[in-house]
Amino acid sequence: MTAIPSTEHLVTLARRVLAIEAEAVSKLADRLDDSFVLAIDLILGCHGRTIVSGIGKSGHIARKIAATMASTGTPAYFVHAAEAVHGDLGMITRDDVLIAISYSGESEELLTIVPLVKRQGGKLIAITGNPASSLAREADVHLDARVDEEACPLNLAPTASTTAALALGDALAVCLLDARGFSASDFARSHPGGALGRKLLTHVRDVMQPLERLATVAPETLIPDVLAAMSRGGMGMAAVLGRDERLMGIFTDGDLRRAMERFGDLRQIEVGALMTRHPRTIAPERLAVEAVEIMERHKVNQLLVTDAGGRLIGALNMHDLFRAKVI
Repeated sequence: MTAIPSTEHLVTLARRVLAIEAEAVSKLADRLDDSFVLAIDLILGCHGRTIVSGIGKSGHIARKIAATMASTGTPAYFVHAAEAVHGDLGMITRDDVLIAISYSGESEELLTIVPLVKRQGGKLIAITGNPASSLAREADVHLDARVDEEACPLNLAPTASTTAALALGDALAVCLLDARGFSASDFARSHPGGALGRKLLTHVRDVMQPLERLATVAPETLIPDVLAAMSRGGMGMAAVLGRDERLMGIFTDGDLRRAMERFGDLRQIEVGALMTRHPRTIAPERLAVEAVEIMERHKVNQLLVTDAGGRLIGALNMHDLFRAKVI
């Protein structure tokens, strides 16, 4: 039966792994030079796609780099080096850039497809740990991802080297994102099914209650009639509109409680005397997350939605935002 290592041993080993990998990335940053800029220029000037390829653990890293690039504005996809030599090479065209990842730089599968890619005019960026390797020599641009040692105690399993390659790929993706002026809204458009997509693509007009569903009253309306309208509206408030249908104020459950504490009997009081003037409003084209920020900052549960002319067109509350999964 295998003996379970002590807690101290496991924590010490884990810290060593993290320290080695952190140092590998740190040294990688110190080695960045004009080759990195050339790689960026090559990808930006590409009229086709960026293909990322590798084998084994490098293949897993290549797949993740391709996914990151694709989601941040650089059209990219992963091609498995072993599958490429059995037909998938047809996915690569002369307008593409191939990023080949191999720590040794001697991966047989990659070296098999490189001449075929270059023969048809494609460009090659190699990420290796050996600048003198065959893959590095064939590349239009070589990026040095060497590490002093693997985090594996046997110095065999790809650990620090794959971390370095992944970090270098992330650096490429982020610099490309910046160069393309890729925005948060662009990111959301490529992630419409996720929480971020909902937050960044959902506008106030998408979640607000329309005007016909709101409780709206005139300023001379007596409080009992206002309360009846509020009950029908179901949002815990009534919007007070002037004769030109422009927004004058809002009367909420909170206003009701404060008025009762102050006056007691409210049956003969007009809402115009008790309403909150100049209520918080938001435009329909604003993002729903901006409505959340306003409501939290000002500690209000409802927001009235007005058009550019100050006319009421809708309202929303926290329940609407919860239902839309914006918060």
